[in-house]
Amino acid sequence: MDQEIQLNQRPPQRHQQQEEHGATAAATPQDDERQEHQAAAAVHGQGGGGGATAERHHRSKLTLLPLVFLIYFEVAGGPYGAERAVRAAGPLFALLGFLAFPFAWGVPVSLVTAELAAALPGNGGFVVWADRAFGPLAGSLLGTWKYLSCVINLAAFPTLVADYLGRVAPAVAVPGSRARTGTVLGMTVFLSFLNLGGLSIVGWGAVALGFVSLAPFVLMTAMAAPRTRPRRWAARVQVKGKRDWRLFFNTLFWNLNYWDSASTMAGEVERPERTFPRALAVAVVLIAVSYLLPLMAVIGATDAPPEAWENGYLADAAGIIGGRWLRYWTEAGAVLSSVGLFEAQLSSAAFQLLGMAELGLLPSVFARRGPGVRSATPWVAVAASAAVSLVVSFLGFDDVVATANLLYSLGTLLEFAAFLWLRRGRHAAALKRPSYRVPLPLPALAAMCLVPSAFLAYVIAVAGWRVSAIAAGLTALGVGWHGVMRVCRSKKWLGFNTVVATDPHLRLQDDPPTADRV
Repeated sequence: MDQEIQLNQRPPQRHQQQEEHGATAAATPQDDERQEHQAAAAVHGQGGGGGATAERHHRSKLTLLPLVFLIYFEVAGGPYGAERAVRAAGPLFALLGFLAFPFAWGVPVSLVTAELAAALPGNGGFVVWADRAFGPLAGSLLGTWKYLSCVINLAAFPTLVADYLGRVAPAVAVPGSRARTGTVLGMTVFLSFLNLGGLSIVGWGAVALGFVSLAPFVLMTAMAAPRTRPRRWAARVQVKGKRDWRLFFNTLFWNLNYWDSASTMAGEVERPERTFPRALAVAVVLIAVSYLLPLMAVIGATDAPPEAWENGYLADAAGIIGGRWLRYWTEAGAVLSSVGLFEAQLSSAAFQLLGMAELGLLPSVFARRGPGVRSATPWVAVAASAAVSLVVSFLGFDDVVATANLLYSLGTLLEFAAFLWLRRGRHAAALKRPSYRVPLPLPALAAMCLVPSAFLAYVIAVAGWRVSAIAAGLTALGVGWHGVMRVCRSKKWLGFNTVVATDPHLRLQDDPPTADRV
C-alpha cells in the first residue's frame, strides 16, 4: 500500500532566501529525491506521522518480559548447538569462551543497542542508525548484510530440529532423505504461518517456550551436582588432531550474537527508552547462565571425549544424568527452542524490511500489515523472509554458520561506526533527548567498541575463501539492489513511502539542506 503524504506547509527557509536574493535555480530530480528521503527518515525517526502514529497507539506494545525472551531467542535460545565448541577446542576452552564472551561481546553491543534504540525508536533499528549517520547507501548496505545474515541463520533452525528429531526417527537424520527434506520444509512453512499471529503473540509465546525449554537444563544441573567433579572443568583433554579454532569461534559467535536484532522492532515496544536497556541487561545475565551452568554440569558429571560432542549430545548427557525421561524432555526442549529462535528472528527480519520500506529504501509493499489493529503483522515481509530462508535451508550447517557470521560481522562494524559518528558534535546534540545514554565520553566508547571489533575482524579474517566469496557476491548484490531501488523510485516504477516535505524542520537535524545523500 503506497503511503504517499503531501505536506503543503510554508516554503523552506532556504527557498525563501533564494527568492529574496533573486535566485532562479530550479530544483533537480536529485534534490527532490534527497528531500523526500530526508523527510521520510525524519518522520520515521520520530515514530511515524499522522494516521500511522495513531494506529501504533492502538496496537499491542511489547512490554519488558516478552522483550527479554525475544532477545533471549534472537541471541541464544538455550545451550542447544553449543556442543561443537567443546568438540572443536575441548571442555576448558569451551567453558572459558561461554564465560567471557557474553560479557566481552554482549555487553558492548547491548549498550550500543540500548542507546540508539532509545534515541531513534522506529522500526528498522540499525538501518535507521546507519542511514542517520552516513546516508541511504550505508543504511541499505547495512540492512542487506544484517537481513541476509538473519535469514541465513533462520535456515539453520529447521535443520537443528531435524538433527534432534533424527535421534528419535532415524530416517529424518539421513542427509538428503525425503523425511529430512519434508521436515525442514514443513517446519519452515508452518512456523512462518504462526508468525502471522502478531508480535504480541510471538512475544508471549517466547516467554512460554523459554520456560519450557530451559526447565530440563535446570533439572539436569541440579541432578548433576552430586556427581560433578570440578577437576574435569579444567582438564586439558587431548583433542584428536589440531584444535579447530575456526569452528570454535564460529560456533561461539553463532550462539551469542544478534543482540541488536530486537532493535528492528523498537517501534512496537512500550516506552523503548526505558524498556530496551532493562530488557538487554536482564537478557545478558539470563543468556550467560543458560549456557554456562548446563555445560559445567555435563562436563563435570560425564567423561565423554570431545569427539562425542556433536549436535544433540546434551540430550544424551541428560539421559546419562537423569534417565530416559529427561533425555526425551531435553530433545523436546530443543525442538521448542528452535521454534522460539525461528519465530523471534523471523519477526526481527520482517520488521527490518518494514522499517526499510517506511524509510523509502524498499517498496512500500513490504510495509503492508495484516488485518486487525492488535496484530498488524507485516505479512509480505514475513513471507519474503521465509522464502529466502528456504533457499538456503539445505546448505551444510558449517557453511550456514560461517556465512551468517561474516555478514553479521561486516554489518556490526558499520553499526559501531554509526554509533560513534552519531556521538560526535552536532550529531550528539541532534540526538539528545530524555532517554538512555551510555555514561561514557567518546574516547571511552571507542575503546568499548574496540574489543568486539577486534573479534569481528578475526571472524572476517578466518572465513574461508568460499564463504568470503559468497559474502562479497552478496555485498555487490546489496549495492546493486540499492541502485535499482533508486532508479525505481525516481522513475516511479514501484510504489515507495514518499514524504515530500517543504518544511525544513522535518529534515534530519544532522543533515545540512545542501548535503548530497546518495
